[in-house]
Amino acid sequence: MERVISTEKISRIYYMGSEVIKALQSITIDINKGEYVAFMGASGSGKSTLMNIVGCLDTPTDGTYILNNNNVSDLTENQLAEIRNKEIGFVFQTFNLLPRATSLENVALPLIYAGVGKSEREERALATLASVGLDDRATHKPNELSGGQRQRVAIARALVNNPSIILADEPTGNLDSKTSYSIMDLFQRLHDEGNTLIMVTHEDDIAHYAHRIVKLRDGLVESDVPNENIYGAH
Repeated sequence: MERVISTEKISRIYYMGSEVIKALQSITIDINKGEYVAFMGASGSGKSTLMNIVGCLDTPTDGTYILNNNNVSDLTENQLAEIRNKEIGFVFQTFNLLPRATSLENVALPLIYAGVGKSEREERALATLASVGLDDRATHKPNELSGGQRQRVAIARALVNNPSIILADEPTGNLDSKTSYSIMDLFQRLHDEGNTLIMVTHEDDIAHYAHRIVKLRDGLVESDVPNENIYGAH
């Protein structure tokens, strides 16, 4: 299988005054193309720190992180930003949409950074909105959309650059149960289409949509097992 992510003994240490915080300790994991993985754990377990490193938002204090055969452990901030834009689609709990921009403009944003021309940007953004069932909301701004629709716009923005991995950080945290299930059904469809998905969650029922669950505790991998009880559509 083609390996997308490989970490070897990565750690992340923060210094707060005289206090040393070991957010991650010697984490070694591999994720293959097309996998659907959940990082699970309580607050303070290290799951968000691991997501930040996997998402090239942060670099490890020690150890090696290989993303698509590139060692990204020691890259500069500018190099990391370029990798993030090309390789990683982010979906956040708070949607992180530009409030004054339309759905279409929000989705097209990564393509601006990638240097794609205006007409191609709009064409690709509209096609991606259509893929999440929101092409009829292209001209709407976030305050004219429901929470579930806003998250779908955020997912379309994550998809528009055809990234190597989609990273979802508590993607249903701000949604009601019914909307959460529809968003998780959409993630399942994206996985069925061959996308590599990594989801960070503290919710057991949401984690069980993933096909593999990595549980973290105190900055260490407590368990890393296939999910024998994958949730289907609700």
